[in-house]
Amino acid sequence: MPSRTDWFARCGWGVFCHYLGPNPRNEGGTEMSAQDWDAQVDAFEVAGLAAQLEAIGTPYFFITIGQNSGHYLAPNAAYDRYVGLQPSKCSRRDLVSDLYEALNPLGIELLVYATSGAPAADAAAVEQLGWEWGFEGGWPHGWGKKRTGRRLTEFQRKWEEIIREWSLRWGQKVRGWWIDGCYFADEMYRHEDEPNFCSFAAALKAGNPDAIVAFNPGVVMPVICHTKHEDYTAGEISTALPECPGPWVERKGHPARSHILSYLGESWCRGQPRFPDELVLGYTKHVISKGGVITWDVPIEKSGLISQRFVEQLKVLGRGVKGEGSRT
Repeated sequence: MPSRTDWFARCGWGVFCHYLGPNPRNEGGTEMSAQDWDAQVDAFEVAGLAAQLEAIGTPYFFITIGQNSGHYLAPNAAYDRYVGLQPSKCSRRDLVSDLYEALNPLGIELLVYATSGAPAADAAAVEQLGWEWGFEGGWPHGWGKKRTGRRLTEFQRKWEEIIREWSLRWGQKVRGWWIDGCYFADEMYRHEDEPNFCSFAAALKAGNPDAIVAFNPGVVMPVICHTKHEDYTAGEISTALPECPGPWVERKGHPARSHILSYLGESWCRGQPRFPDELVLGYTKHVISKGGVITWDVPIEKSGLISQRFVEQLKVLGRGVKGEGSRT
């Protein structure tokens, strides 16, 4: 079995935050200016967040690089060259590197979220990158409708170059990637020749060959391994809490570390806690006992701090599972 995810299994659980523009709990459109985004990212309280995560006792932390608005948490020359927006909507501050500098001395691993497509709410980026939403009706209204996805070869090559630049910038600072929106895998990635899942994974691992990678197919129950080129399952779930099948989920003989991602609030990055502390702790222990890993999403403020009610719940979780990470 692969050993690349051993450290992840020993962690057993971790914390995820969607920090997005124009505000951290509602992706919205592109109304925030590049200057306002820079000011917000510059004011992110890295030390304060690190102190919260240390108090919680989390072994690892995920943060979004960006999502649909076109605002990103770090510079990227390839993105700016292709999209051509001035001033850039990629922040001048490299928030990922700053988070690493704060978290690494505390023994907290850093992982990042990115999308597989262009920022869908940014029309200029969509046009310049050559991105298309693969469901009839366009983004975000085409969910569940007729699939219209195409391979988008030129887009994929540009996107891999953008991702590769971030990967090389951060190197071993980033221990893993969670890639959202891989809904059109048959059309875009399941090909023998590049671009494909293999070349996408290579771009993600360019700066750190040992980085772990997951490609998200959406909410699929039971959790699946999406491709042999991922190291752990994306495991996105919403209202249901599924049985953990064990340490591994296989696809055609390829094992990926069993991993689940869900939210503690009312939905992703928003609301009040939906579960009592005892349920969160019990389910987390269940997943860990089977050799799996679970990541909990919680709201984060513009300041970069996690909402206090969730800090308290995560402290209960941290105390309850301390030392119970899998050795499988």
